[in-house]
Amino acid sequence: MHQGQYIFSQIIRFLPKRKFERIVKAHPDSTTRWLPSYWSHLLVLIFGQLQGCSSLRELTDITVAHASKSYHLGLGSLPITRAGLSKANNHRNYHIFEEFANHMIALAQGKRVGREFEVKGKFYAFDSSTIDLCMSVFKWAKFRSTKSGIKLHTQFDVITQIPTFLKITNACVNDVNAMDDIPYEPLAGYIFDRGYWDLTRLYRIEQVQSFFVIREKGRPKYRVEDGEDVLEHDGIIRDQTVRFTTQRNASNYPGAIRRIVAYIPELNRSLTFYTNNFYLSARQIALLYKNRWQV
Repeated sequence: MHQGQYIFSQIIRFLPKRKFERIVKAHPDSTTRWLPSYWSHLLVLIFGQLQGCSSLRELTDITVAHASKSYHLGLGSLPITRAGLSKANNHRNYHIFEEFANHMIALAQGKRVGREFEVKGKFYAFDSSTIDLCMSVFKWAKFRSTKSGIKLHTQFDVITQIPTFLKITNACVNDVNAMDDIPYEPLAGYIFDRGYWDLTRLYRIEQVQSFFVIREKGRPKYRVEDGEDVLEHDGIIRDQTVRFTTQRNASNYPGAIRRIVAYIPELNRSLTFYTNNFYLSARQIALLYKNRWQV
């Protein structure tokens, strides 16, 4: 006979339940007295995520199968039915779960902020993932002729390795459009892949006194104003200050920009980066982009 605590119940002990209850009280609605409770609702969704459940039916079948252990798992005394969970998912205020998630992210960042990183400052990597959905259920997210889909745009704290900003859009939305919703912080760095190459939006980052690192897309024409042509030091081949010369690019990004060509041993190839940061070394810029791969 099992005598100790289940692993799941040990994990959820770290969640600040009182904070969650205060958030629920701040958003009163008609579902507050429904079963499952808001707290049980949250826990069963976490349980399903940890179990890797791929459907609501799979999740509720597991909880019903473990009904005798439900209380000791922390899910409540009654098994959670598929109809009850589906109704709660459809009608409850998602802002409650979003606010609690943001609170947990802040706590996690505080615990991880002491992690050593070679470059001092705040650095965020930004990228997106496409998630396929069933068209018969998610008609609003039509992606292609036979399926629906969403994009999960994620801002990842490079130092703490924790996501700090999430945005869900239709899968048809171009990645660069998500850049308009990023909560840019002055003096912080934002690292993008070439799919986010949009000089107008990059120049806005310059104007809010943040900086960016982005991989080159295409072969934009430019004029070299300063910098060594070939350095071949610490894997850095070129470190130049340039200005775009074509009318469109020069209009979209009228300022000077730094162009760095670095050899990446892991890829056995060289990559070209652009940044508005003229203070970090070229090697540090290449290191920041390398850490973008964690996202």
